[in-house]
Amino acid sequence: MTYRGVVSSPPVTRPTPVVPPRAPDRRVGVVVVCVAVAVASVVGVWALWRVFVTTESGQLVELAALRGAEYGQTQLWRVAERVLDIVSVGFIAAVILAAMLIAVLRRRWELALQVAVLMVGANVTTRLLKLEVFYRPELGVPESYGNTLPSGHTTAAASVSVALLLVVPPRVRPWAALLGAGYTTATGVSTLIGQWHRPSDVVAAILVVLAWGAVACALVALTRRRAATSTGALRRVDEDGNAPAGRRSLRLAVGVLLVTGAASAGVAVLSLSRTWQHLGAVPSRADQVLAYVGGATGSLMAACVAFAVLLLLRQAAAARLPDS
Repeated sequence: MTYRGVVSSPPVTRPTPVVPPRAPDRRVGVVVVCVAVAVASVVGVWALWRVFVTTESGQLVELAALRGAEYGQTQLWRVAERVLDIVSVGFIAAVILAAMLIAVLRRRWELALQVAVLMVGANVTTRLLKLEVFYRPELGVPESYGNTLPSGHTTAAASVSVALLLVVPPRVRPWAALLGAGYTTATGVSTLIGQWHRPSDVVAAILVVLAWGAVACALVALTRRRAATSTGALRRVDEDGNAPAGRRSLRLAVGVLLVTGAASAGVAVLSLSRTWQHLGAVPSRADQVLAYVGGATGSLMAACVAFAVLLLLRQAAAARLPDS
């Protein structure tokens, strides 16, 4: 039925809203890489134990390095003893509290928990591995007293350094990584100077901390943060809502660590391979010093590479695309 004067209008069709494609979540990739680094570190610790602790050849190589530390020990020990005296239960507790305080002041409550996970996990793991899991078989090698892998002092030094790397602001992280690698190396080499530990003990301790540091970075990546520009569009930010740390300082720090690590690795391989090739003969003074230098440079290599990897993981975990 129609009515005069009334004109029916066509139905109004509204355009279908266009939903922009959701940006891929980078957190998954970061977490996968962190897990891969942690697994590789665990395998590395096991490999060091198998090669240098459970075989006669490995024990002989480290015996040469241990005896090489006797030369010049009097002068070097004056410095090394002071470095080792810093590491204590009170020192570790103080660093944990300081790192947590930094996290709280930055209003990053989850970082305080992640620091605790790192510190407790690394130091407890080292103690369990050394006392309960690993053993040192008697293979007729002199001075083969008990298992000392991994090094507790090196674990403590590396873990406090990584804890600070986790909590400091982005612009400070590259310098924290450089200082952390230096302090970890100084502590590890000091244990070699004092003949407290063998080279494999030091490298294994660094790998233990690398594994737990990667776990901590994975937890950072899993922390959800939201950020938006004034127009509502997503932008790349770090977990503080600031621009990422300067690429120049980041590249500089990573470059210095990797170049130093590569150079140290070359010296360590050449030195220790020469010692390995002359196991049948009585090692001369030069051979022992060369093995000692190889152990020290191997420790430097491990510290530099570990902190370069952790710095990159920490930055990747922070500078992600936030959730919409």
